Order: sequence, then structure tokens, then C-alpha cells
Amino acid sequence: MKTQSSATAGPAIAVSTSGAPPGAPAQATADATADATAHAAGVAAPGGGSRAGGLGTLLAALGVVAFSLTFPATAWGLEGFGPWALVSVRSVQAALIAGGCLLVLRVPPPARRHWAGLAVVAAGVVVGFPLLTTLALRTSTTAHAAVVVGLLPLTTALLSALRMGTRPSRTFWAAALAGAAAVVAFTVQQSGGALTGADLYLFGALLVCAAGYTEGGRLARIMPGWQVIGWALVLCLPLTVPAAGLALAHEPVRLTVHSVTGLLWVAAGSQFLGLVVWYRGMAAIGIPKASQLQLAQPLLTLVWSVLLLGEHLTPAAPLTAAAVLVCIAVTQRARG
Repeated sequence: MKTQSSATAGPAIAVSTSGAPPGAPAQATADATADATAHAAGVAAPGGGSRAGGLGTLLAALGVVAFSLTFPATAWGLEGFGPWALVSVRSVQAALIAGGCLLVLRVPPPARRHWAGLAVVAAGVVVGFPLLTTLALRTSTTAHAAVVVGLLPLTTALLSALRMGTRPSRTFWAAALAGAAAVVAFTVQQSGGALTGADLYLFGALLVCAAGYTEGGRLARIMPGWQVIGWALVLCLPLTVPAAGLALAHEPVRLTVHSVTGLLWVAAGSQFLGLVVWYRGMAAIGIPKASQLQLAQPLLTLVWSVLLLGEHLTPAAPLTAAAVLVCIAVTQRARG
């Protein structure tokens, strides 16, 4: 059954089904109507009005701030939890928050055709990235782990171009490459230039997270961003609940202020609230532009590392920060 595309629809908030063949499944009609309504409710396409673009940039920036606390909070959590327990328990807690919101608001399940995309989001940002980075942070400093985030914006923009056919300008790509190079050079210098076994975990985390961001940004054009991550978290419950039980039974647990605070933040802040505003921002300003805001994330993480973990920065930090801000400004103004 073909329905009118919500991307080209007029002011109406529902999709006309007058041309549907007799006996067409009612669920398909309801799914199309729900998608159109989501668009009409304000899921802006990239290149929309300046007001929507400004709000989208603000929301994506709030997501970056939330994500910048993930590595320090994970380091705190590892003071009292094993890596497997920390990852599985944070996912279960975030899923309970998201599932509660979905139940209270009586949100119907997504259309069947969207579940494959939600599975990619779940594999990338609910399971893959948290698990791989947590395993890496057992032996790596947060400064060294920040190299993942330094390459994540460029990787996300590349996957977006492949998956969704986005075509940013040459100016955008040049600024993105320059920003990634500045962040990588700084983080490698900050960690002494040494490569460790944790790097395999970090590079794997880079790829799965970029895939999850790309697919989540695509789905956030169809449904609200909080529902994207909410359903992805709920989808993982059959895996994360038994994993949490096994991990808690086999790994030592030591409840401290740091470990509990770290767990609560990575569950509620990084795993749910941060992704809610992040996906909404991506839907408003486009995946490539939103991804480049993450160039500032490693530098923010290093600031938190100094304040919360007592790590030390080199004098190159403010110079790198200035270079990154220039690159971000260029990518936000570049076409595409």
C-alpha cells in the first residue's frame, strides 16, 4: 500500500488513505498515519527554519554535555562494580525509566518496519558502546579513551553519508577532518602517545556507536527521540536482566558514594536523558552537523577528569579547545 509521504504533505496532520486498495491491513494505515503525525508534530528536517535549527543545536549540545560525563562517571562506577555488572545494571535501570515513561504515556509500539533500526540502536548505544568502553577503562585513562569520541563525529558523518545519502559540502568535510585531527593529536599527546590493548575495545566502540547514532538519527525523524532510545532500551531487557543477575552474582560489589553516583549518572544521564535530547537535535539539524558538535566532547571530558578524577592536563588544552571551536563553527555554517 502506498501512502502520501509526510515529507511532502501539506498542513494536514494525517495521511489520506482514500487510494488504498480494499482490504488493506488496518495496522499499515495506522502506522502511516502515526508517522505523518510525528512529522507534523514538529520533527524538523535539516535545513529548516533558523528557530528550529537553533533549538536543535541546543538540544544536541546538551546531549554532548551529558555524554562528556560518561567516562568519568564510568570510572567512578568501576570503583564499586565489575565491568559486566556496571554495563548490565545501567541498561536495566535506564530501561525501567524509559519503559515507565512509555507506559504512563500509553505510547503504542513502533511499526514492525522500524524494529530493525531500533535493534541497530540497541546494539550500538545500549550494549556495544557502554560495554566496550567500560572494558577499556579498566586499564585506560579517560584522557586516552577520549580518542574514541575524537573520531566519533567524523565516523558518524561518514556512516550518515553512506546510510542516508547525505552530501555535506567540501568545506564541511575539511573542517570535520581538521577538528578530528586536532582532537586526536591532543588526546594521543595527553596519554603519552602509547597504544594499549584497550585500543581494540575503543575502536570497536567507535564503529558500533556511530552506527547507533546514524540509525537513531534517522528514526528520530519518524518518532520522538525519547521513544527511539526508550524502545531500544526495552528491546534489550531480555538480555540485560539475566546479564545483570549473573554479573552481580559473580563480580564483587562495593557500594560507595562514587560508585553509586557513577552508576546513576550513566544509567539516567548518559543512557537515557542524554540520548533523548541528542536524537531530537540530530533530527532537527541533521546527523552530520549534530555529530560535529561532539568534537567538543573529548575536551569537556578532560575537564571533568581534572575536576572529578584528579587527572592533569597539558598546556595544549586551551589551544586545542580554540581550534576545535573554530572547526565546529565552520561545520555548523557549512552547507549540508
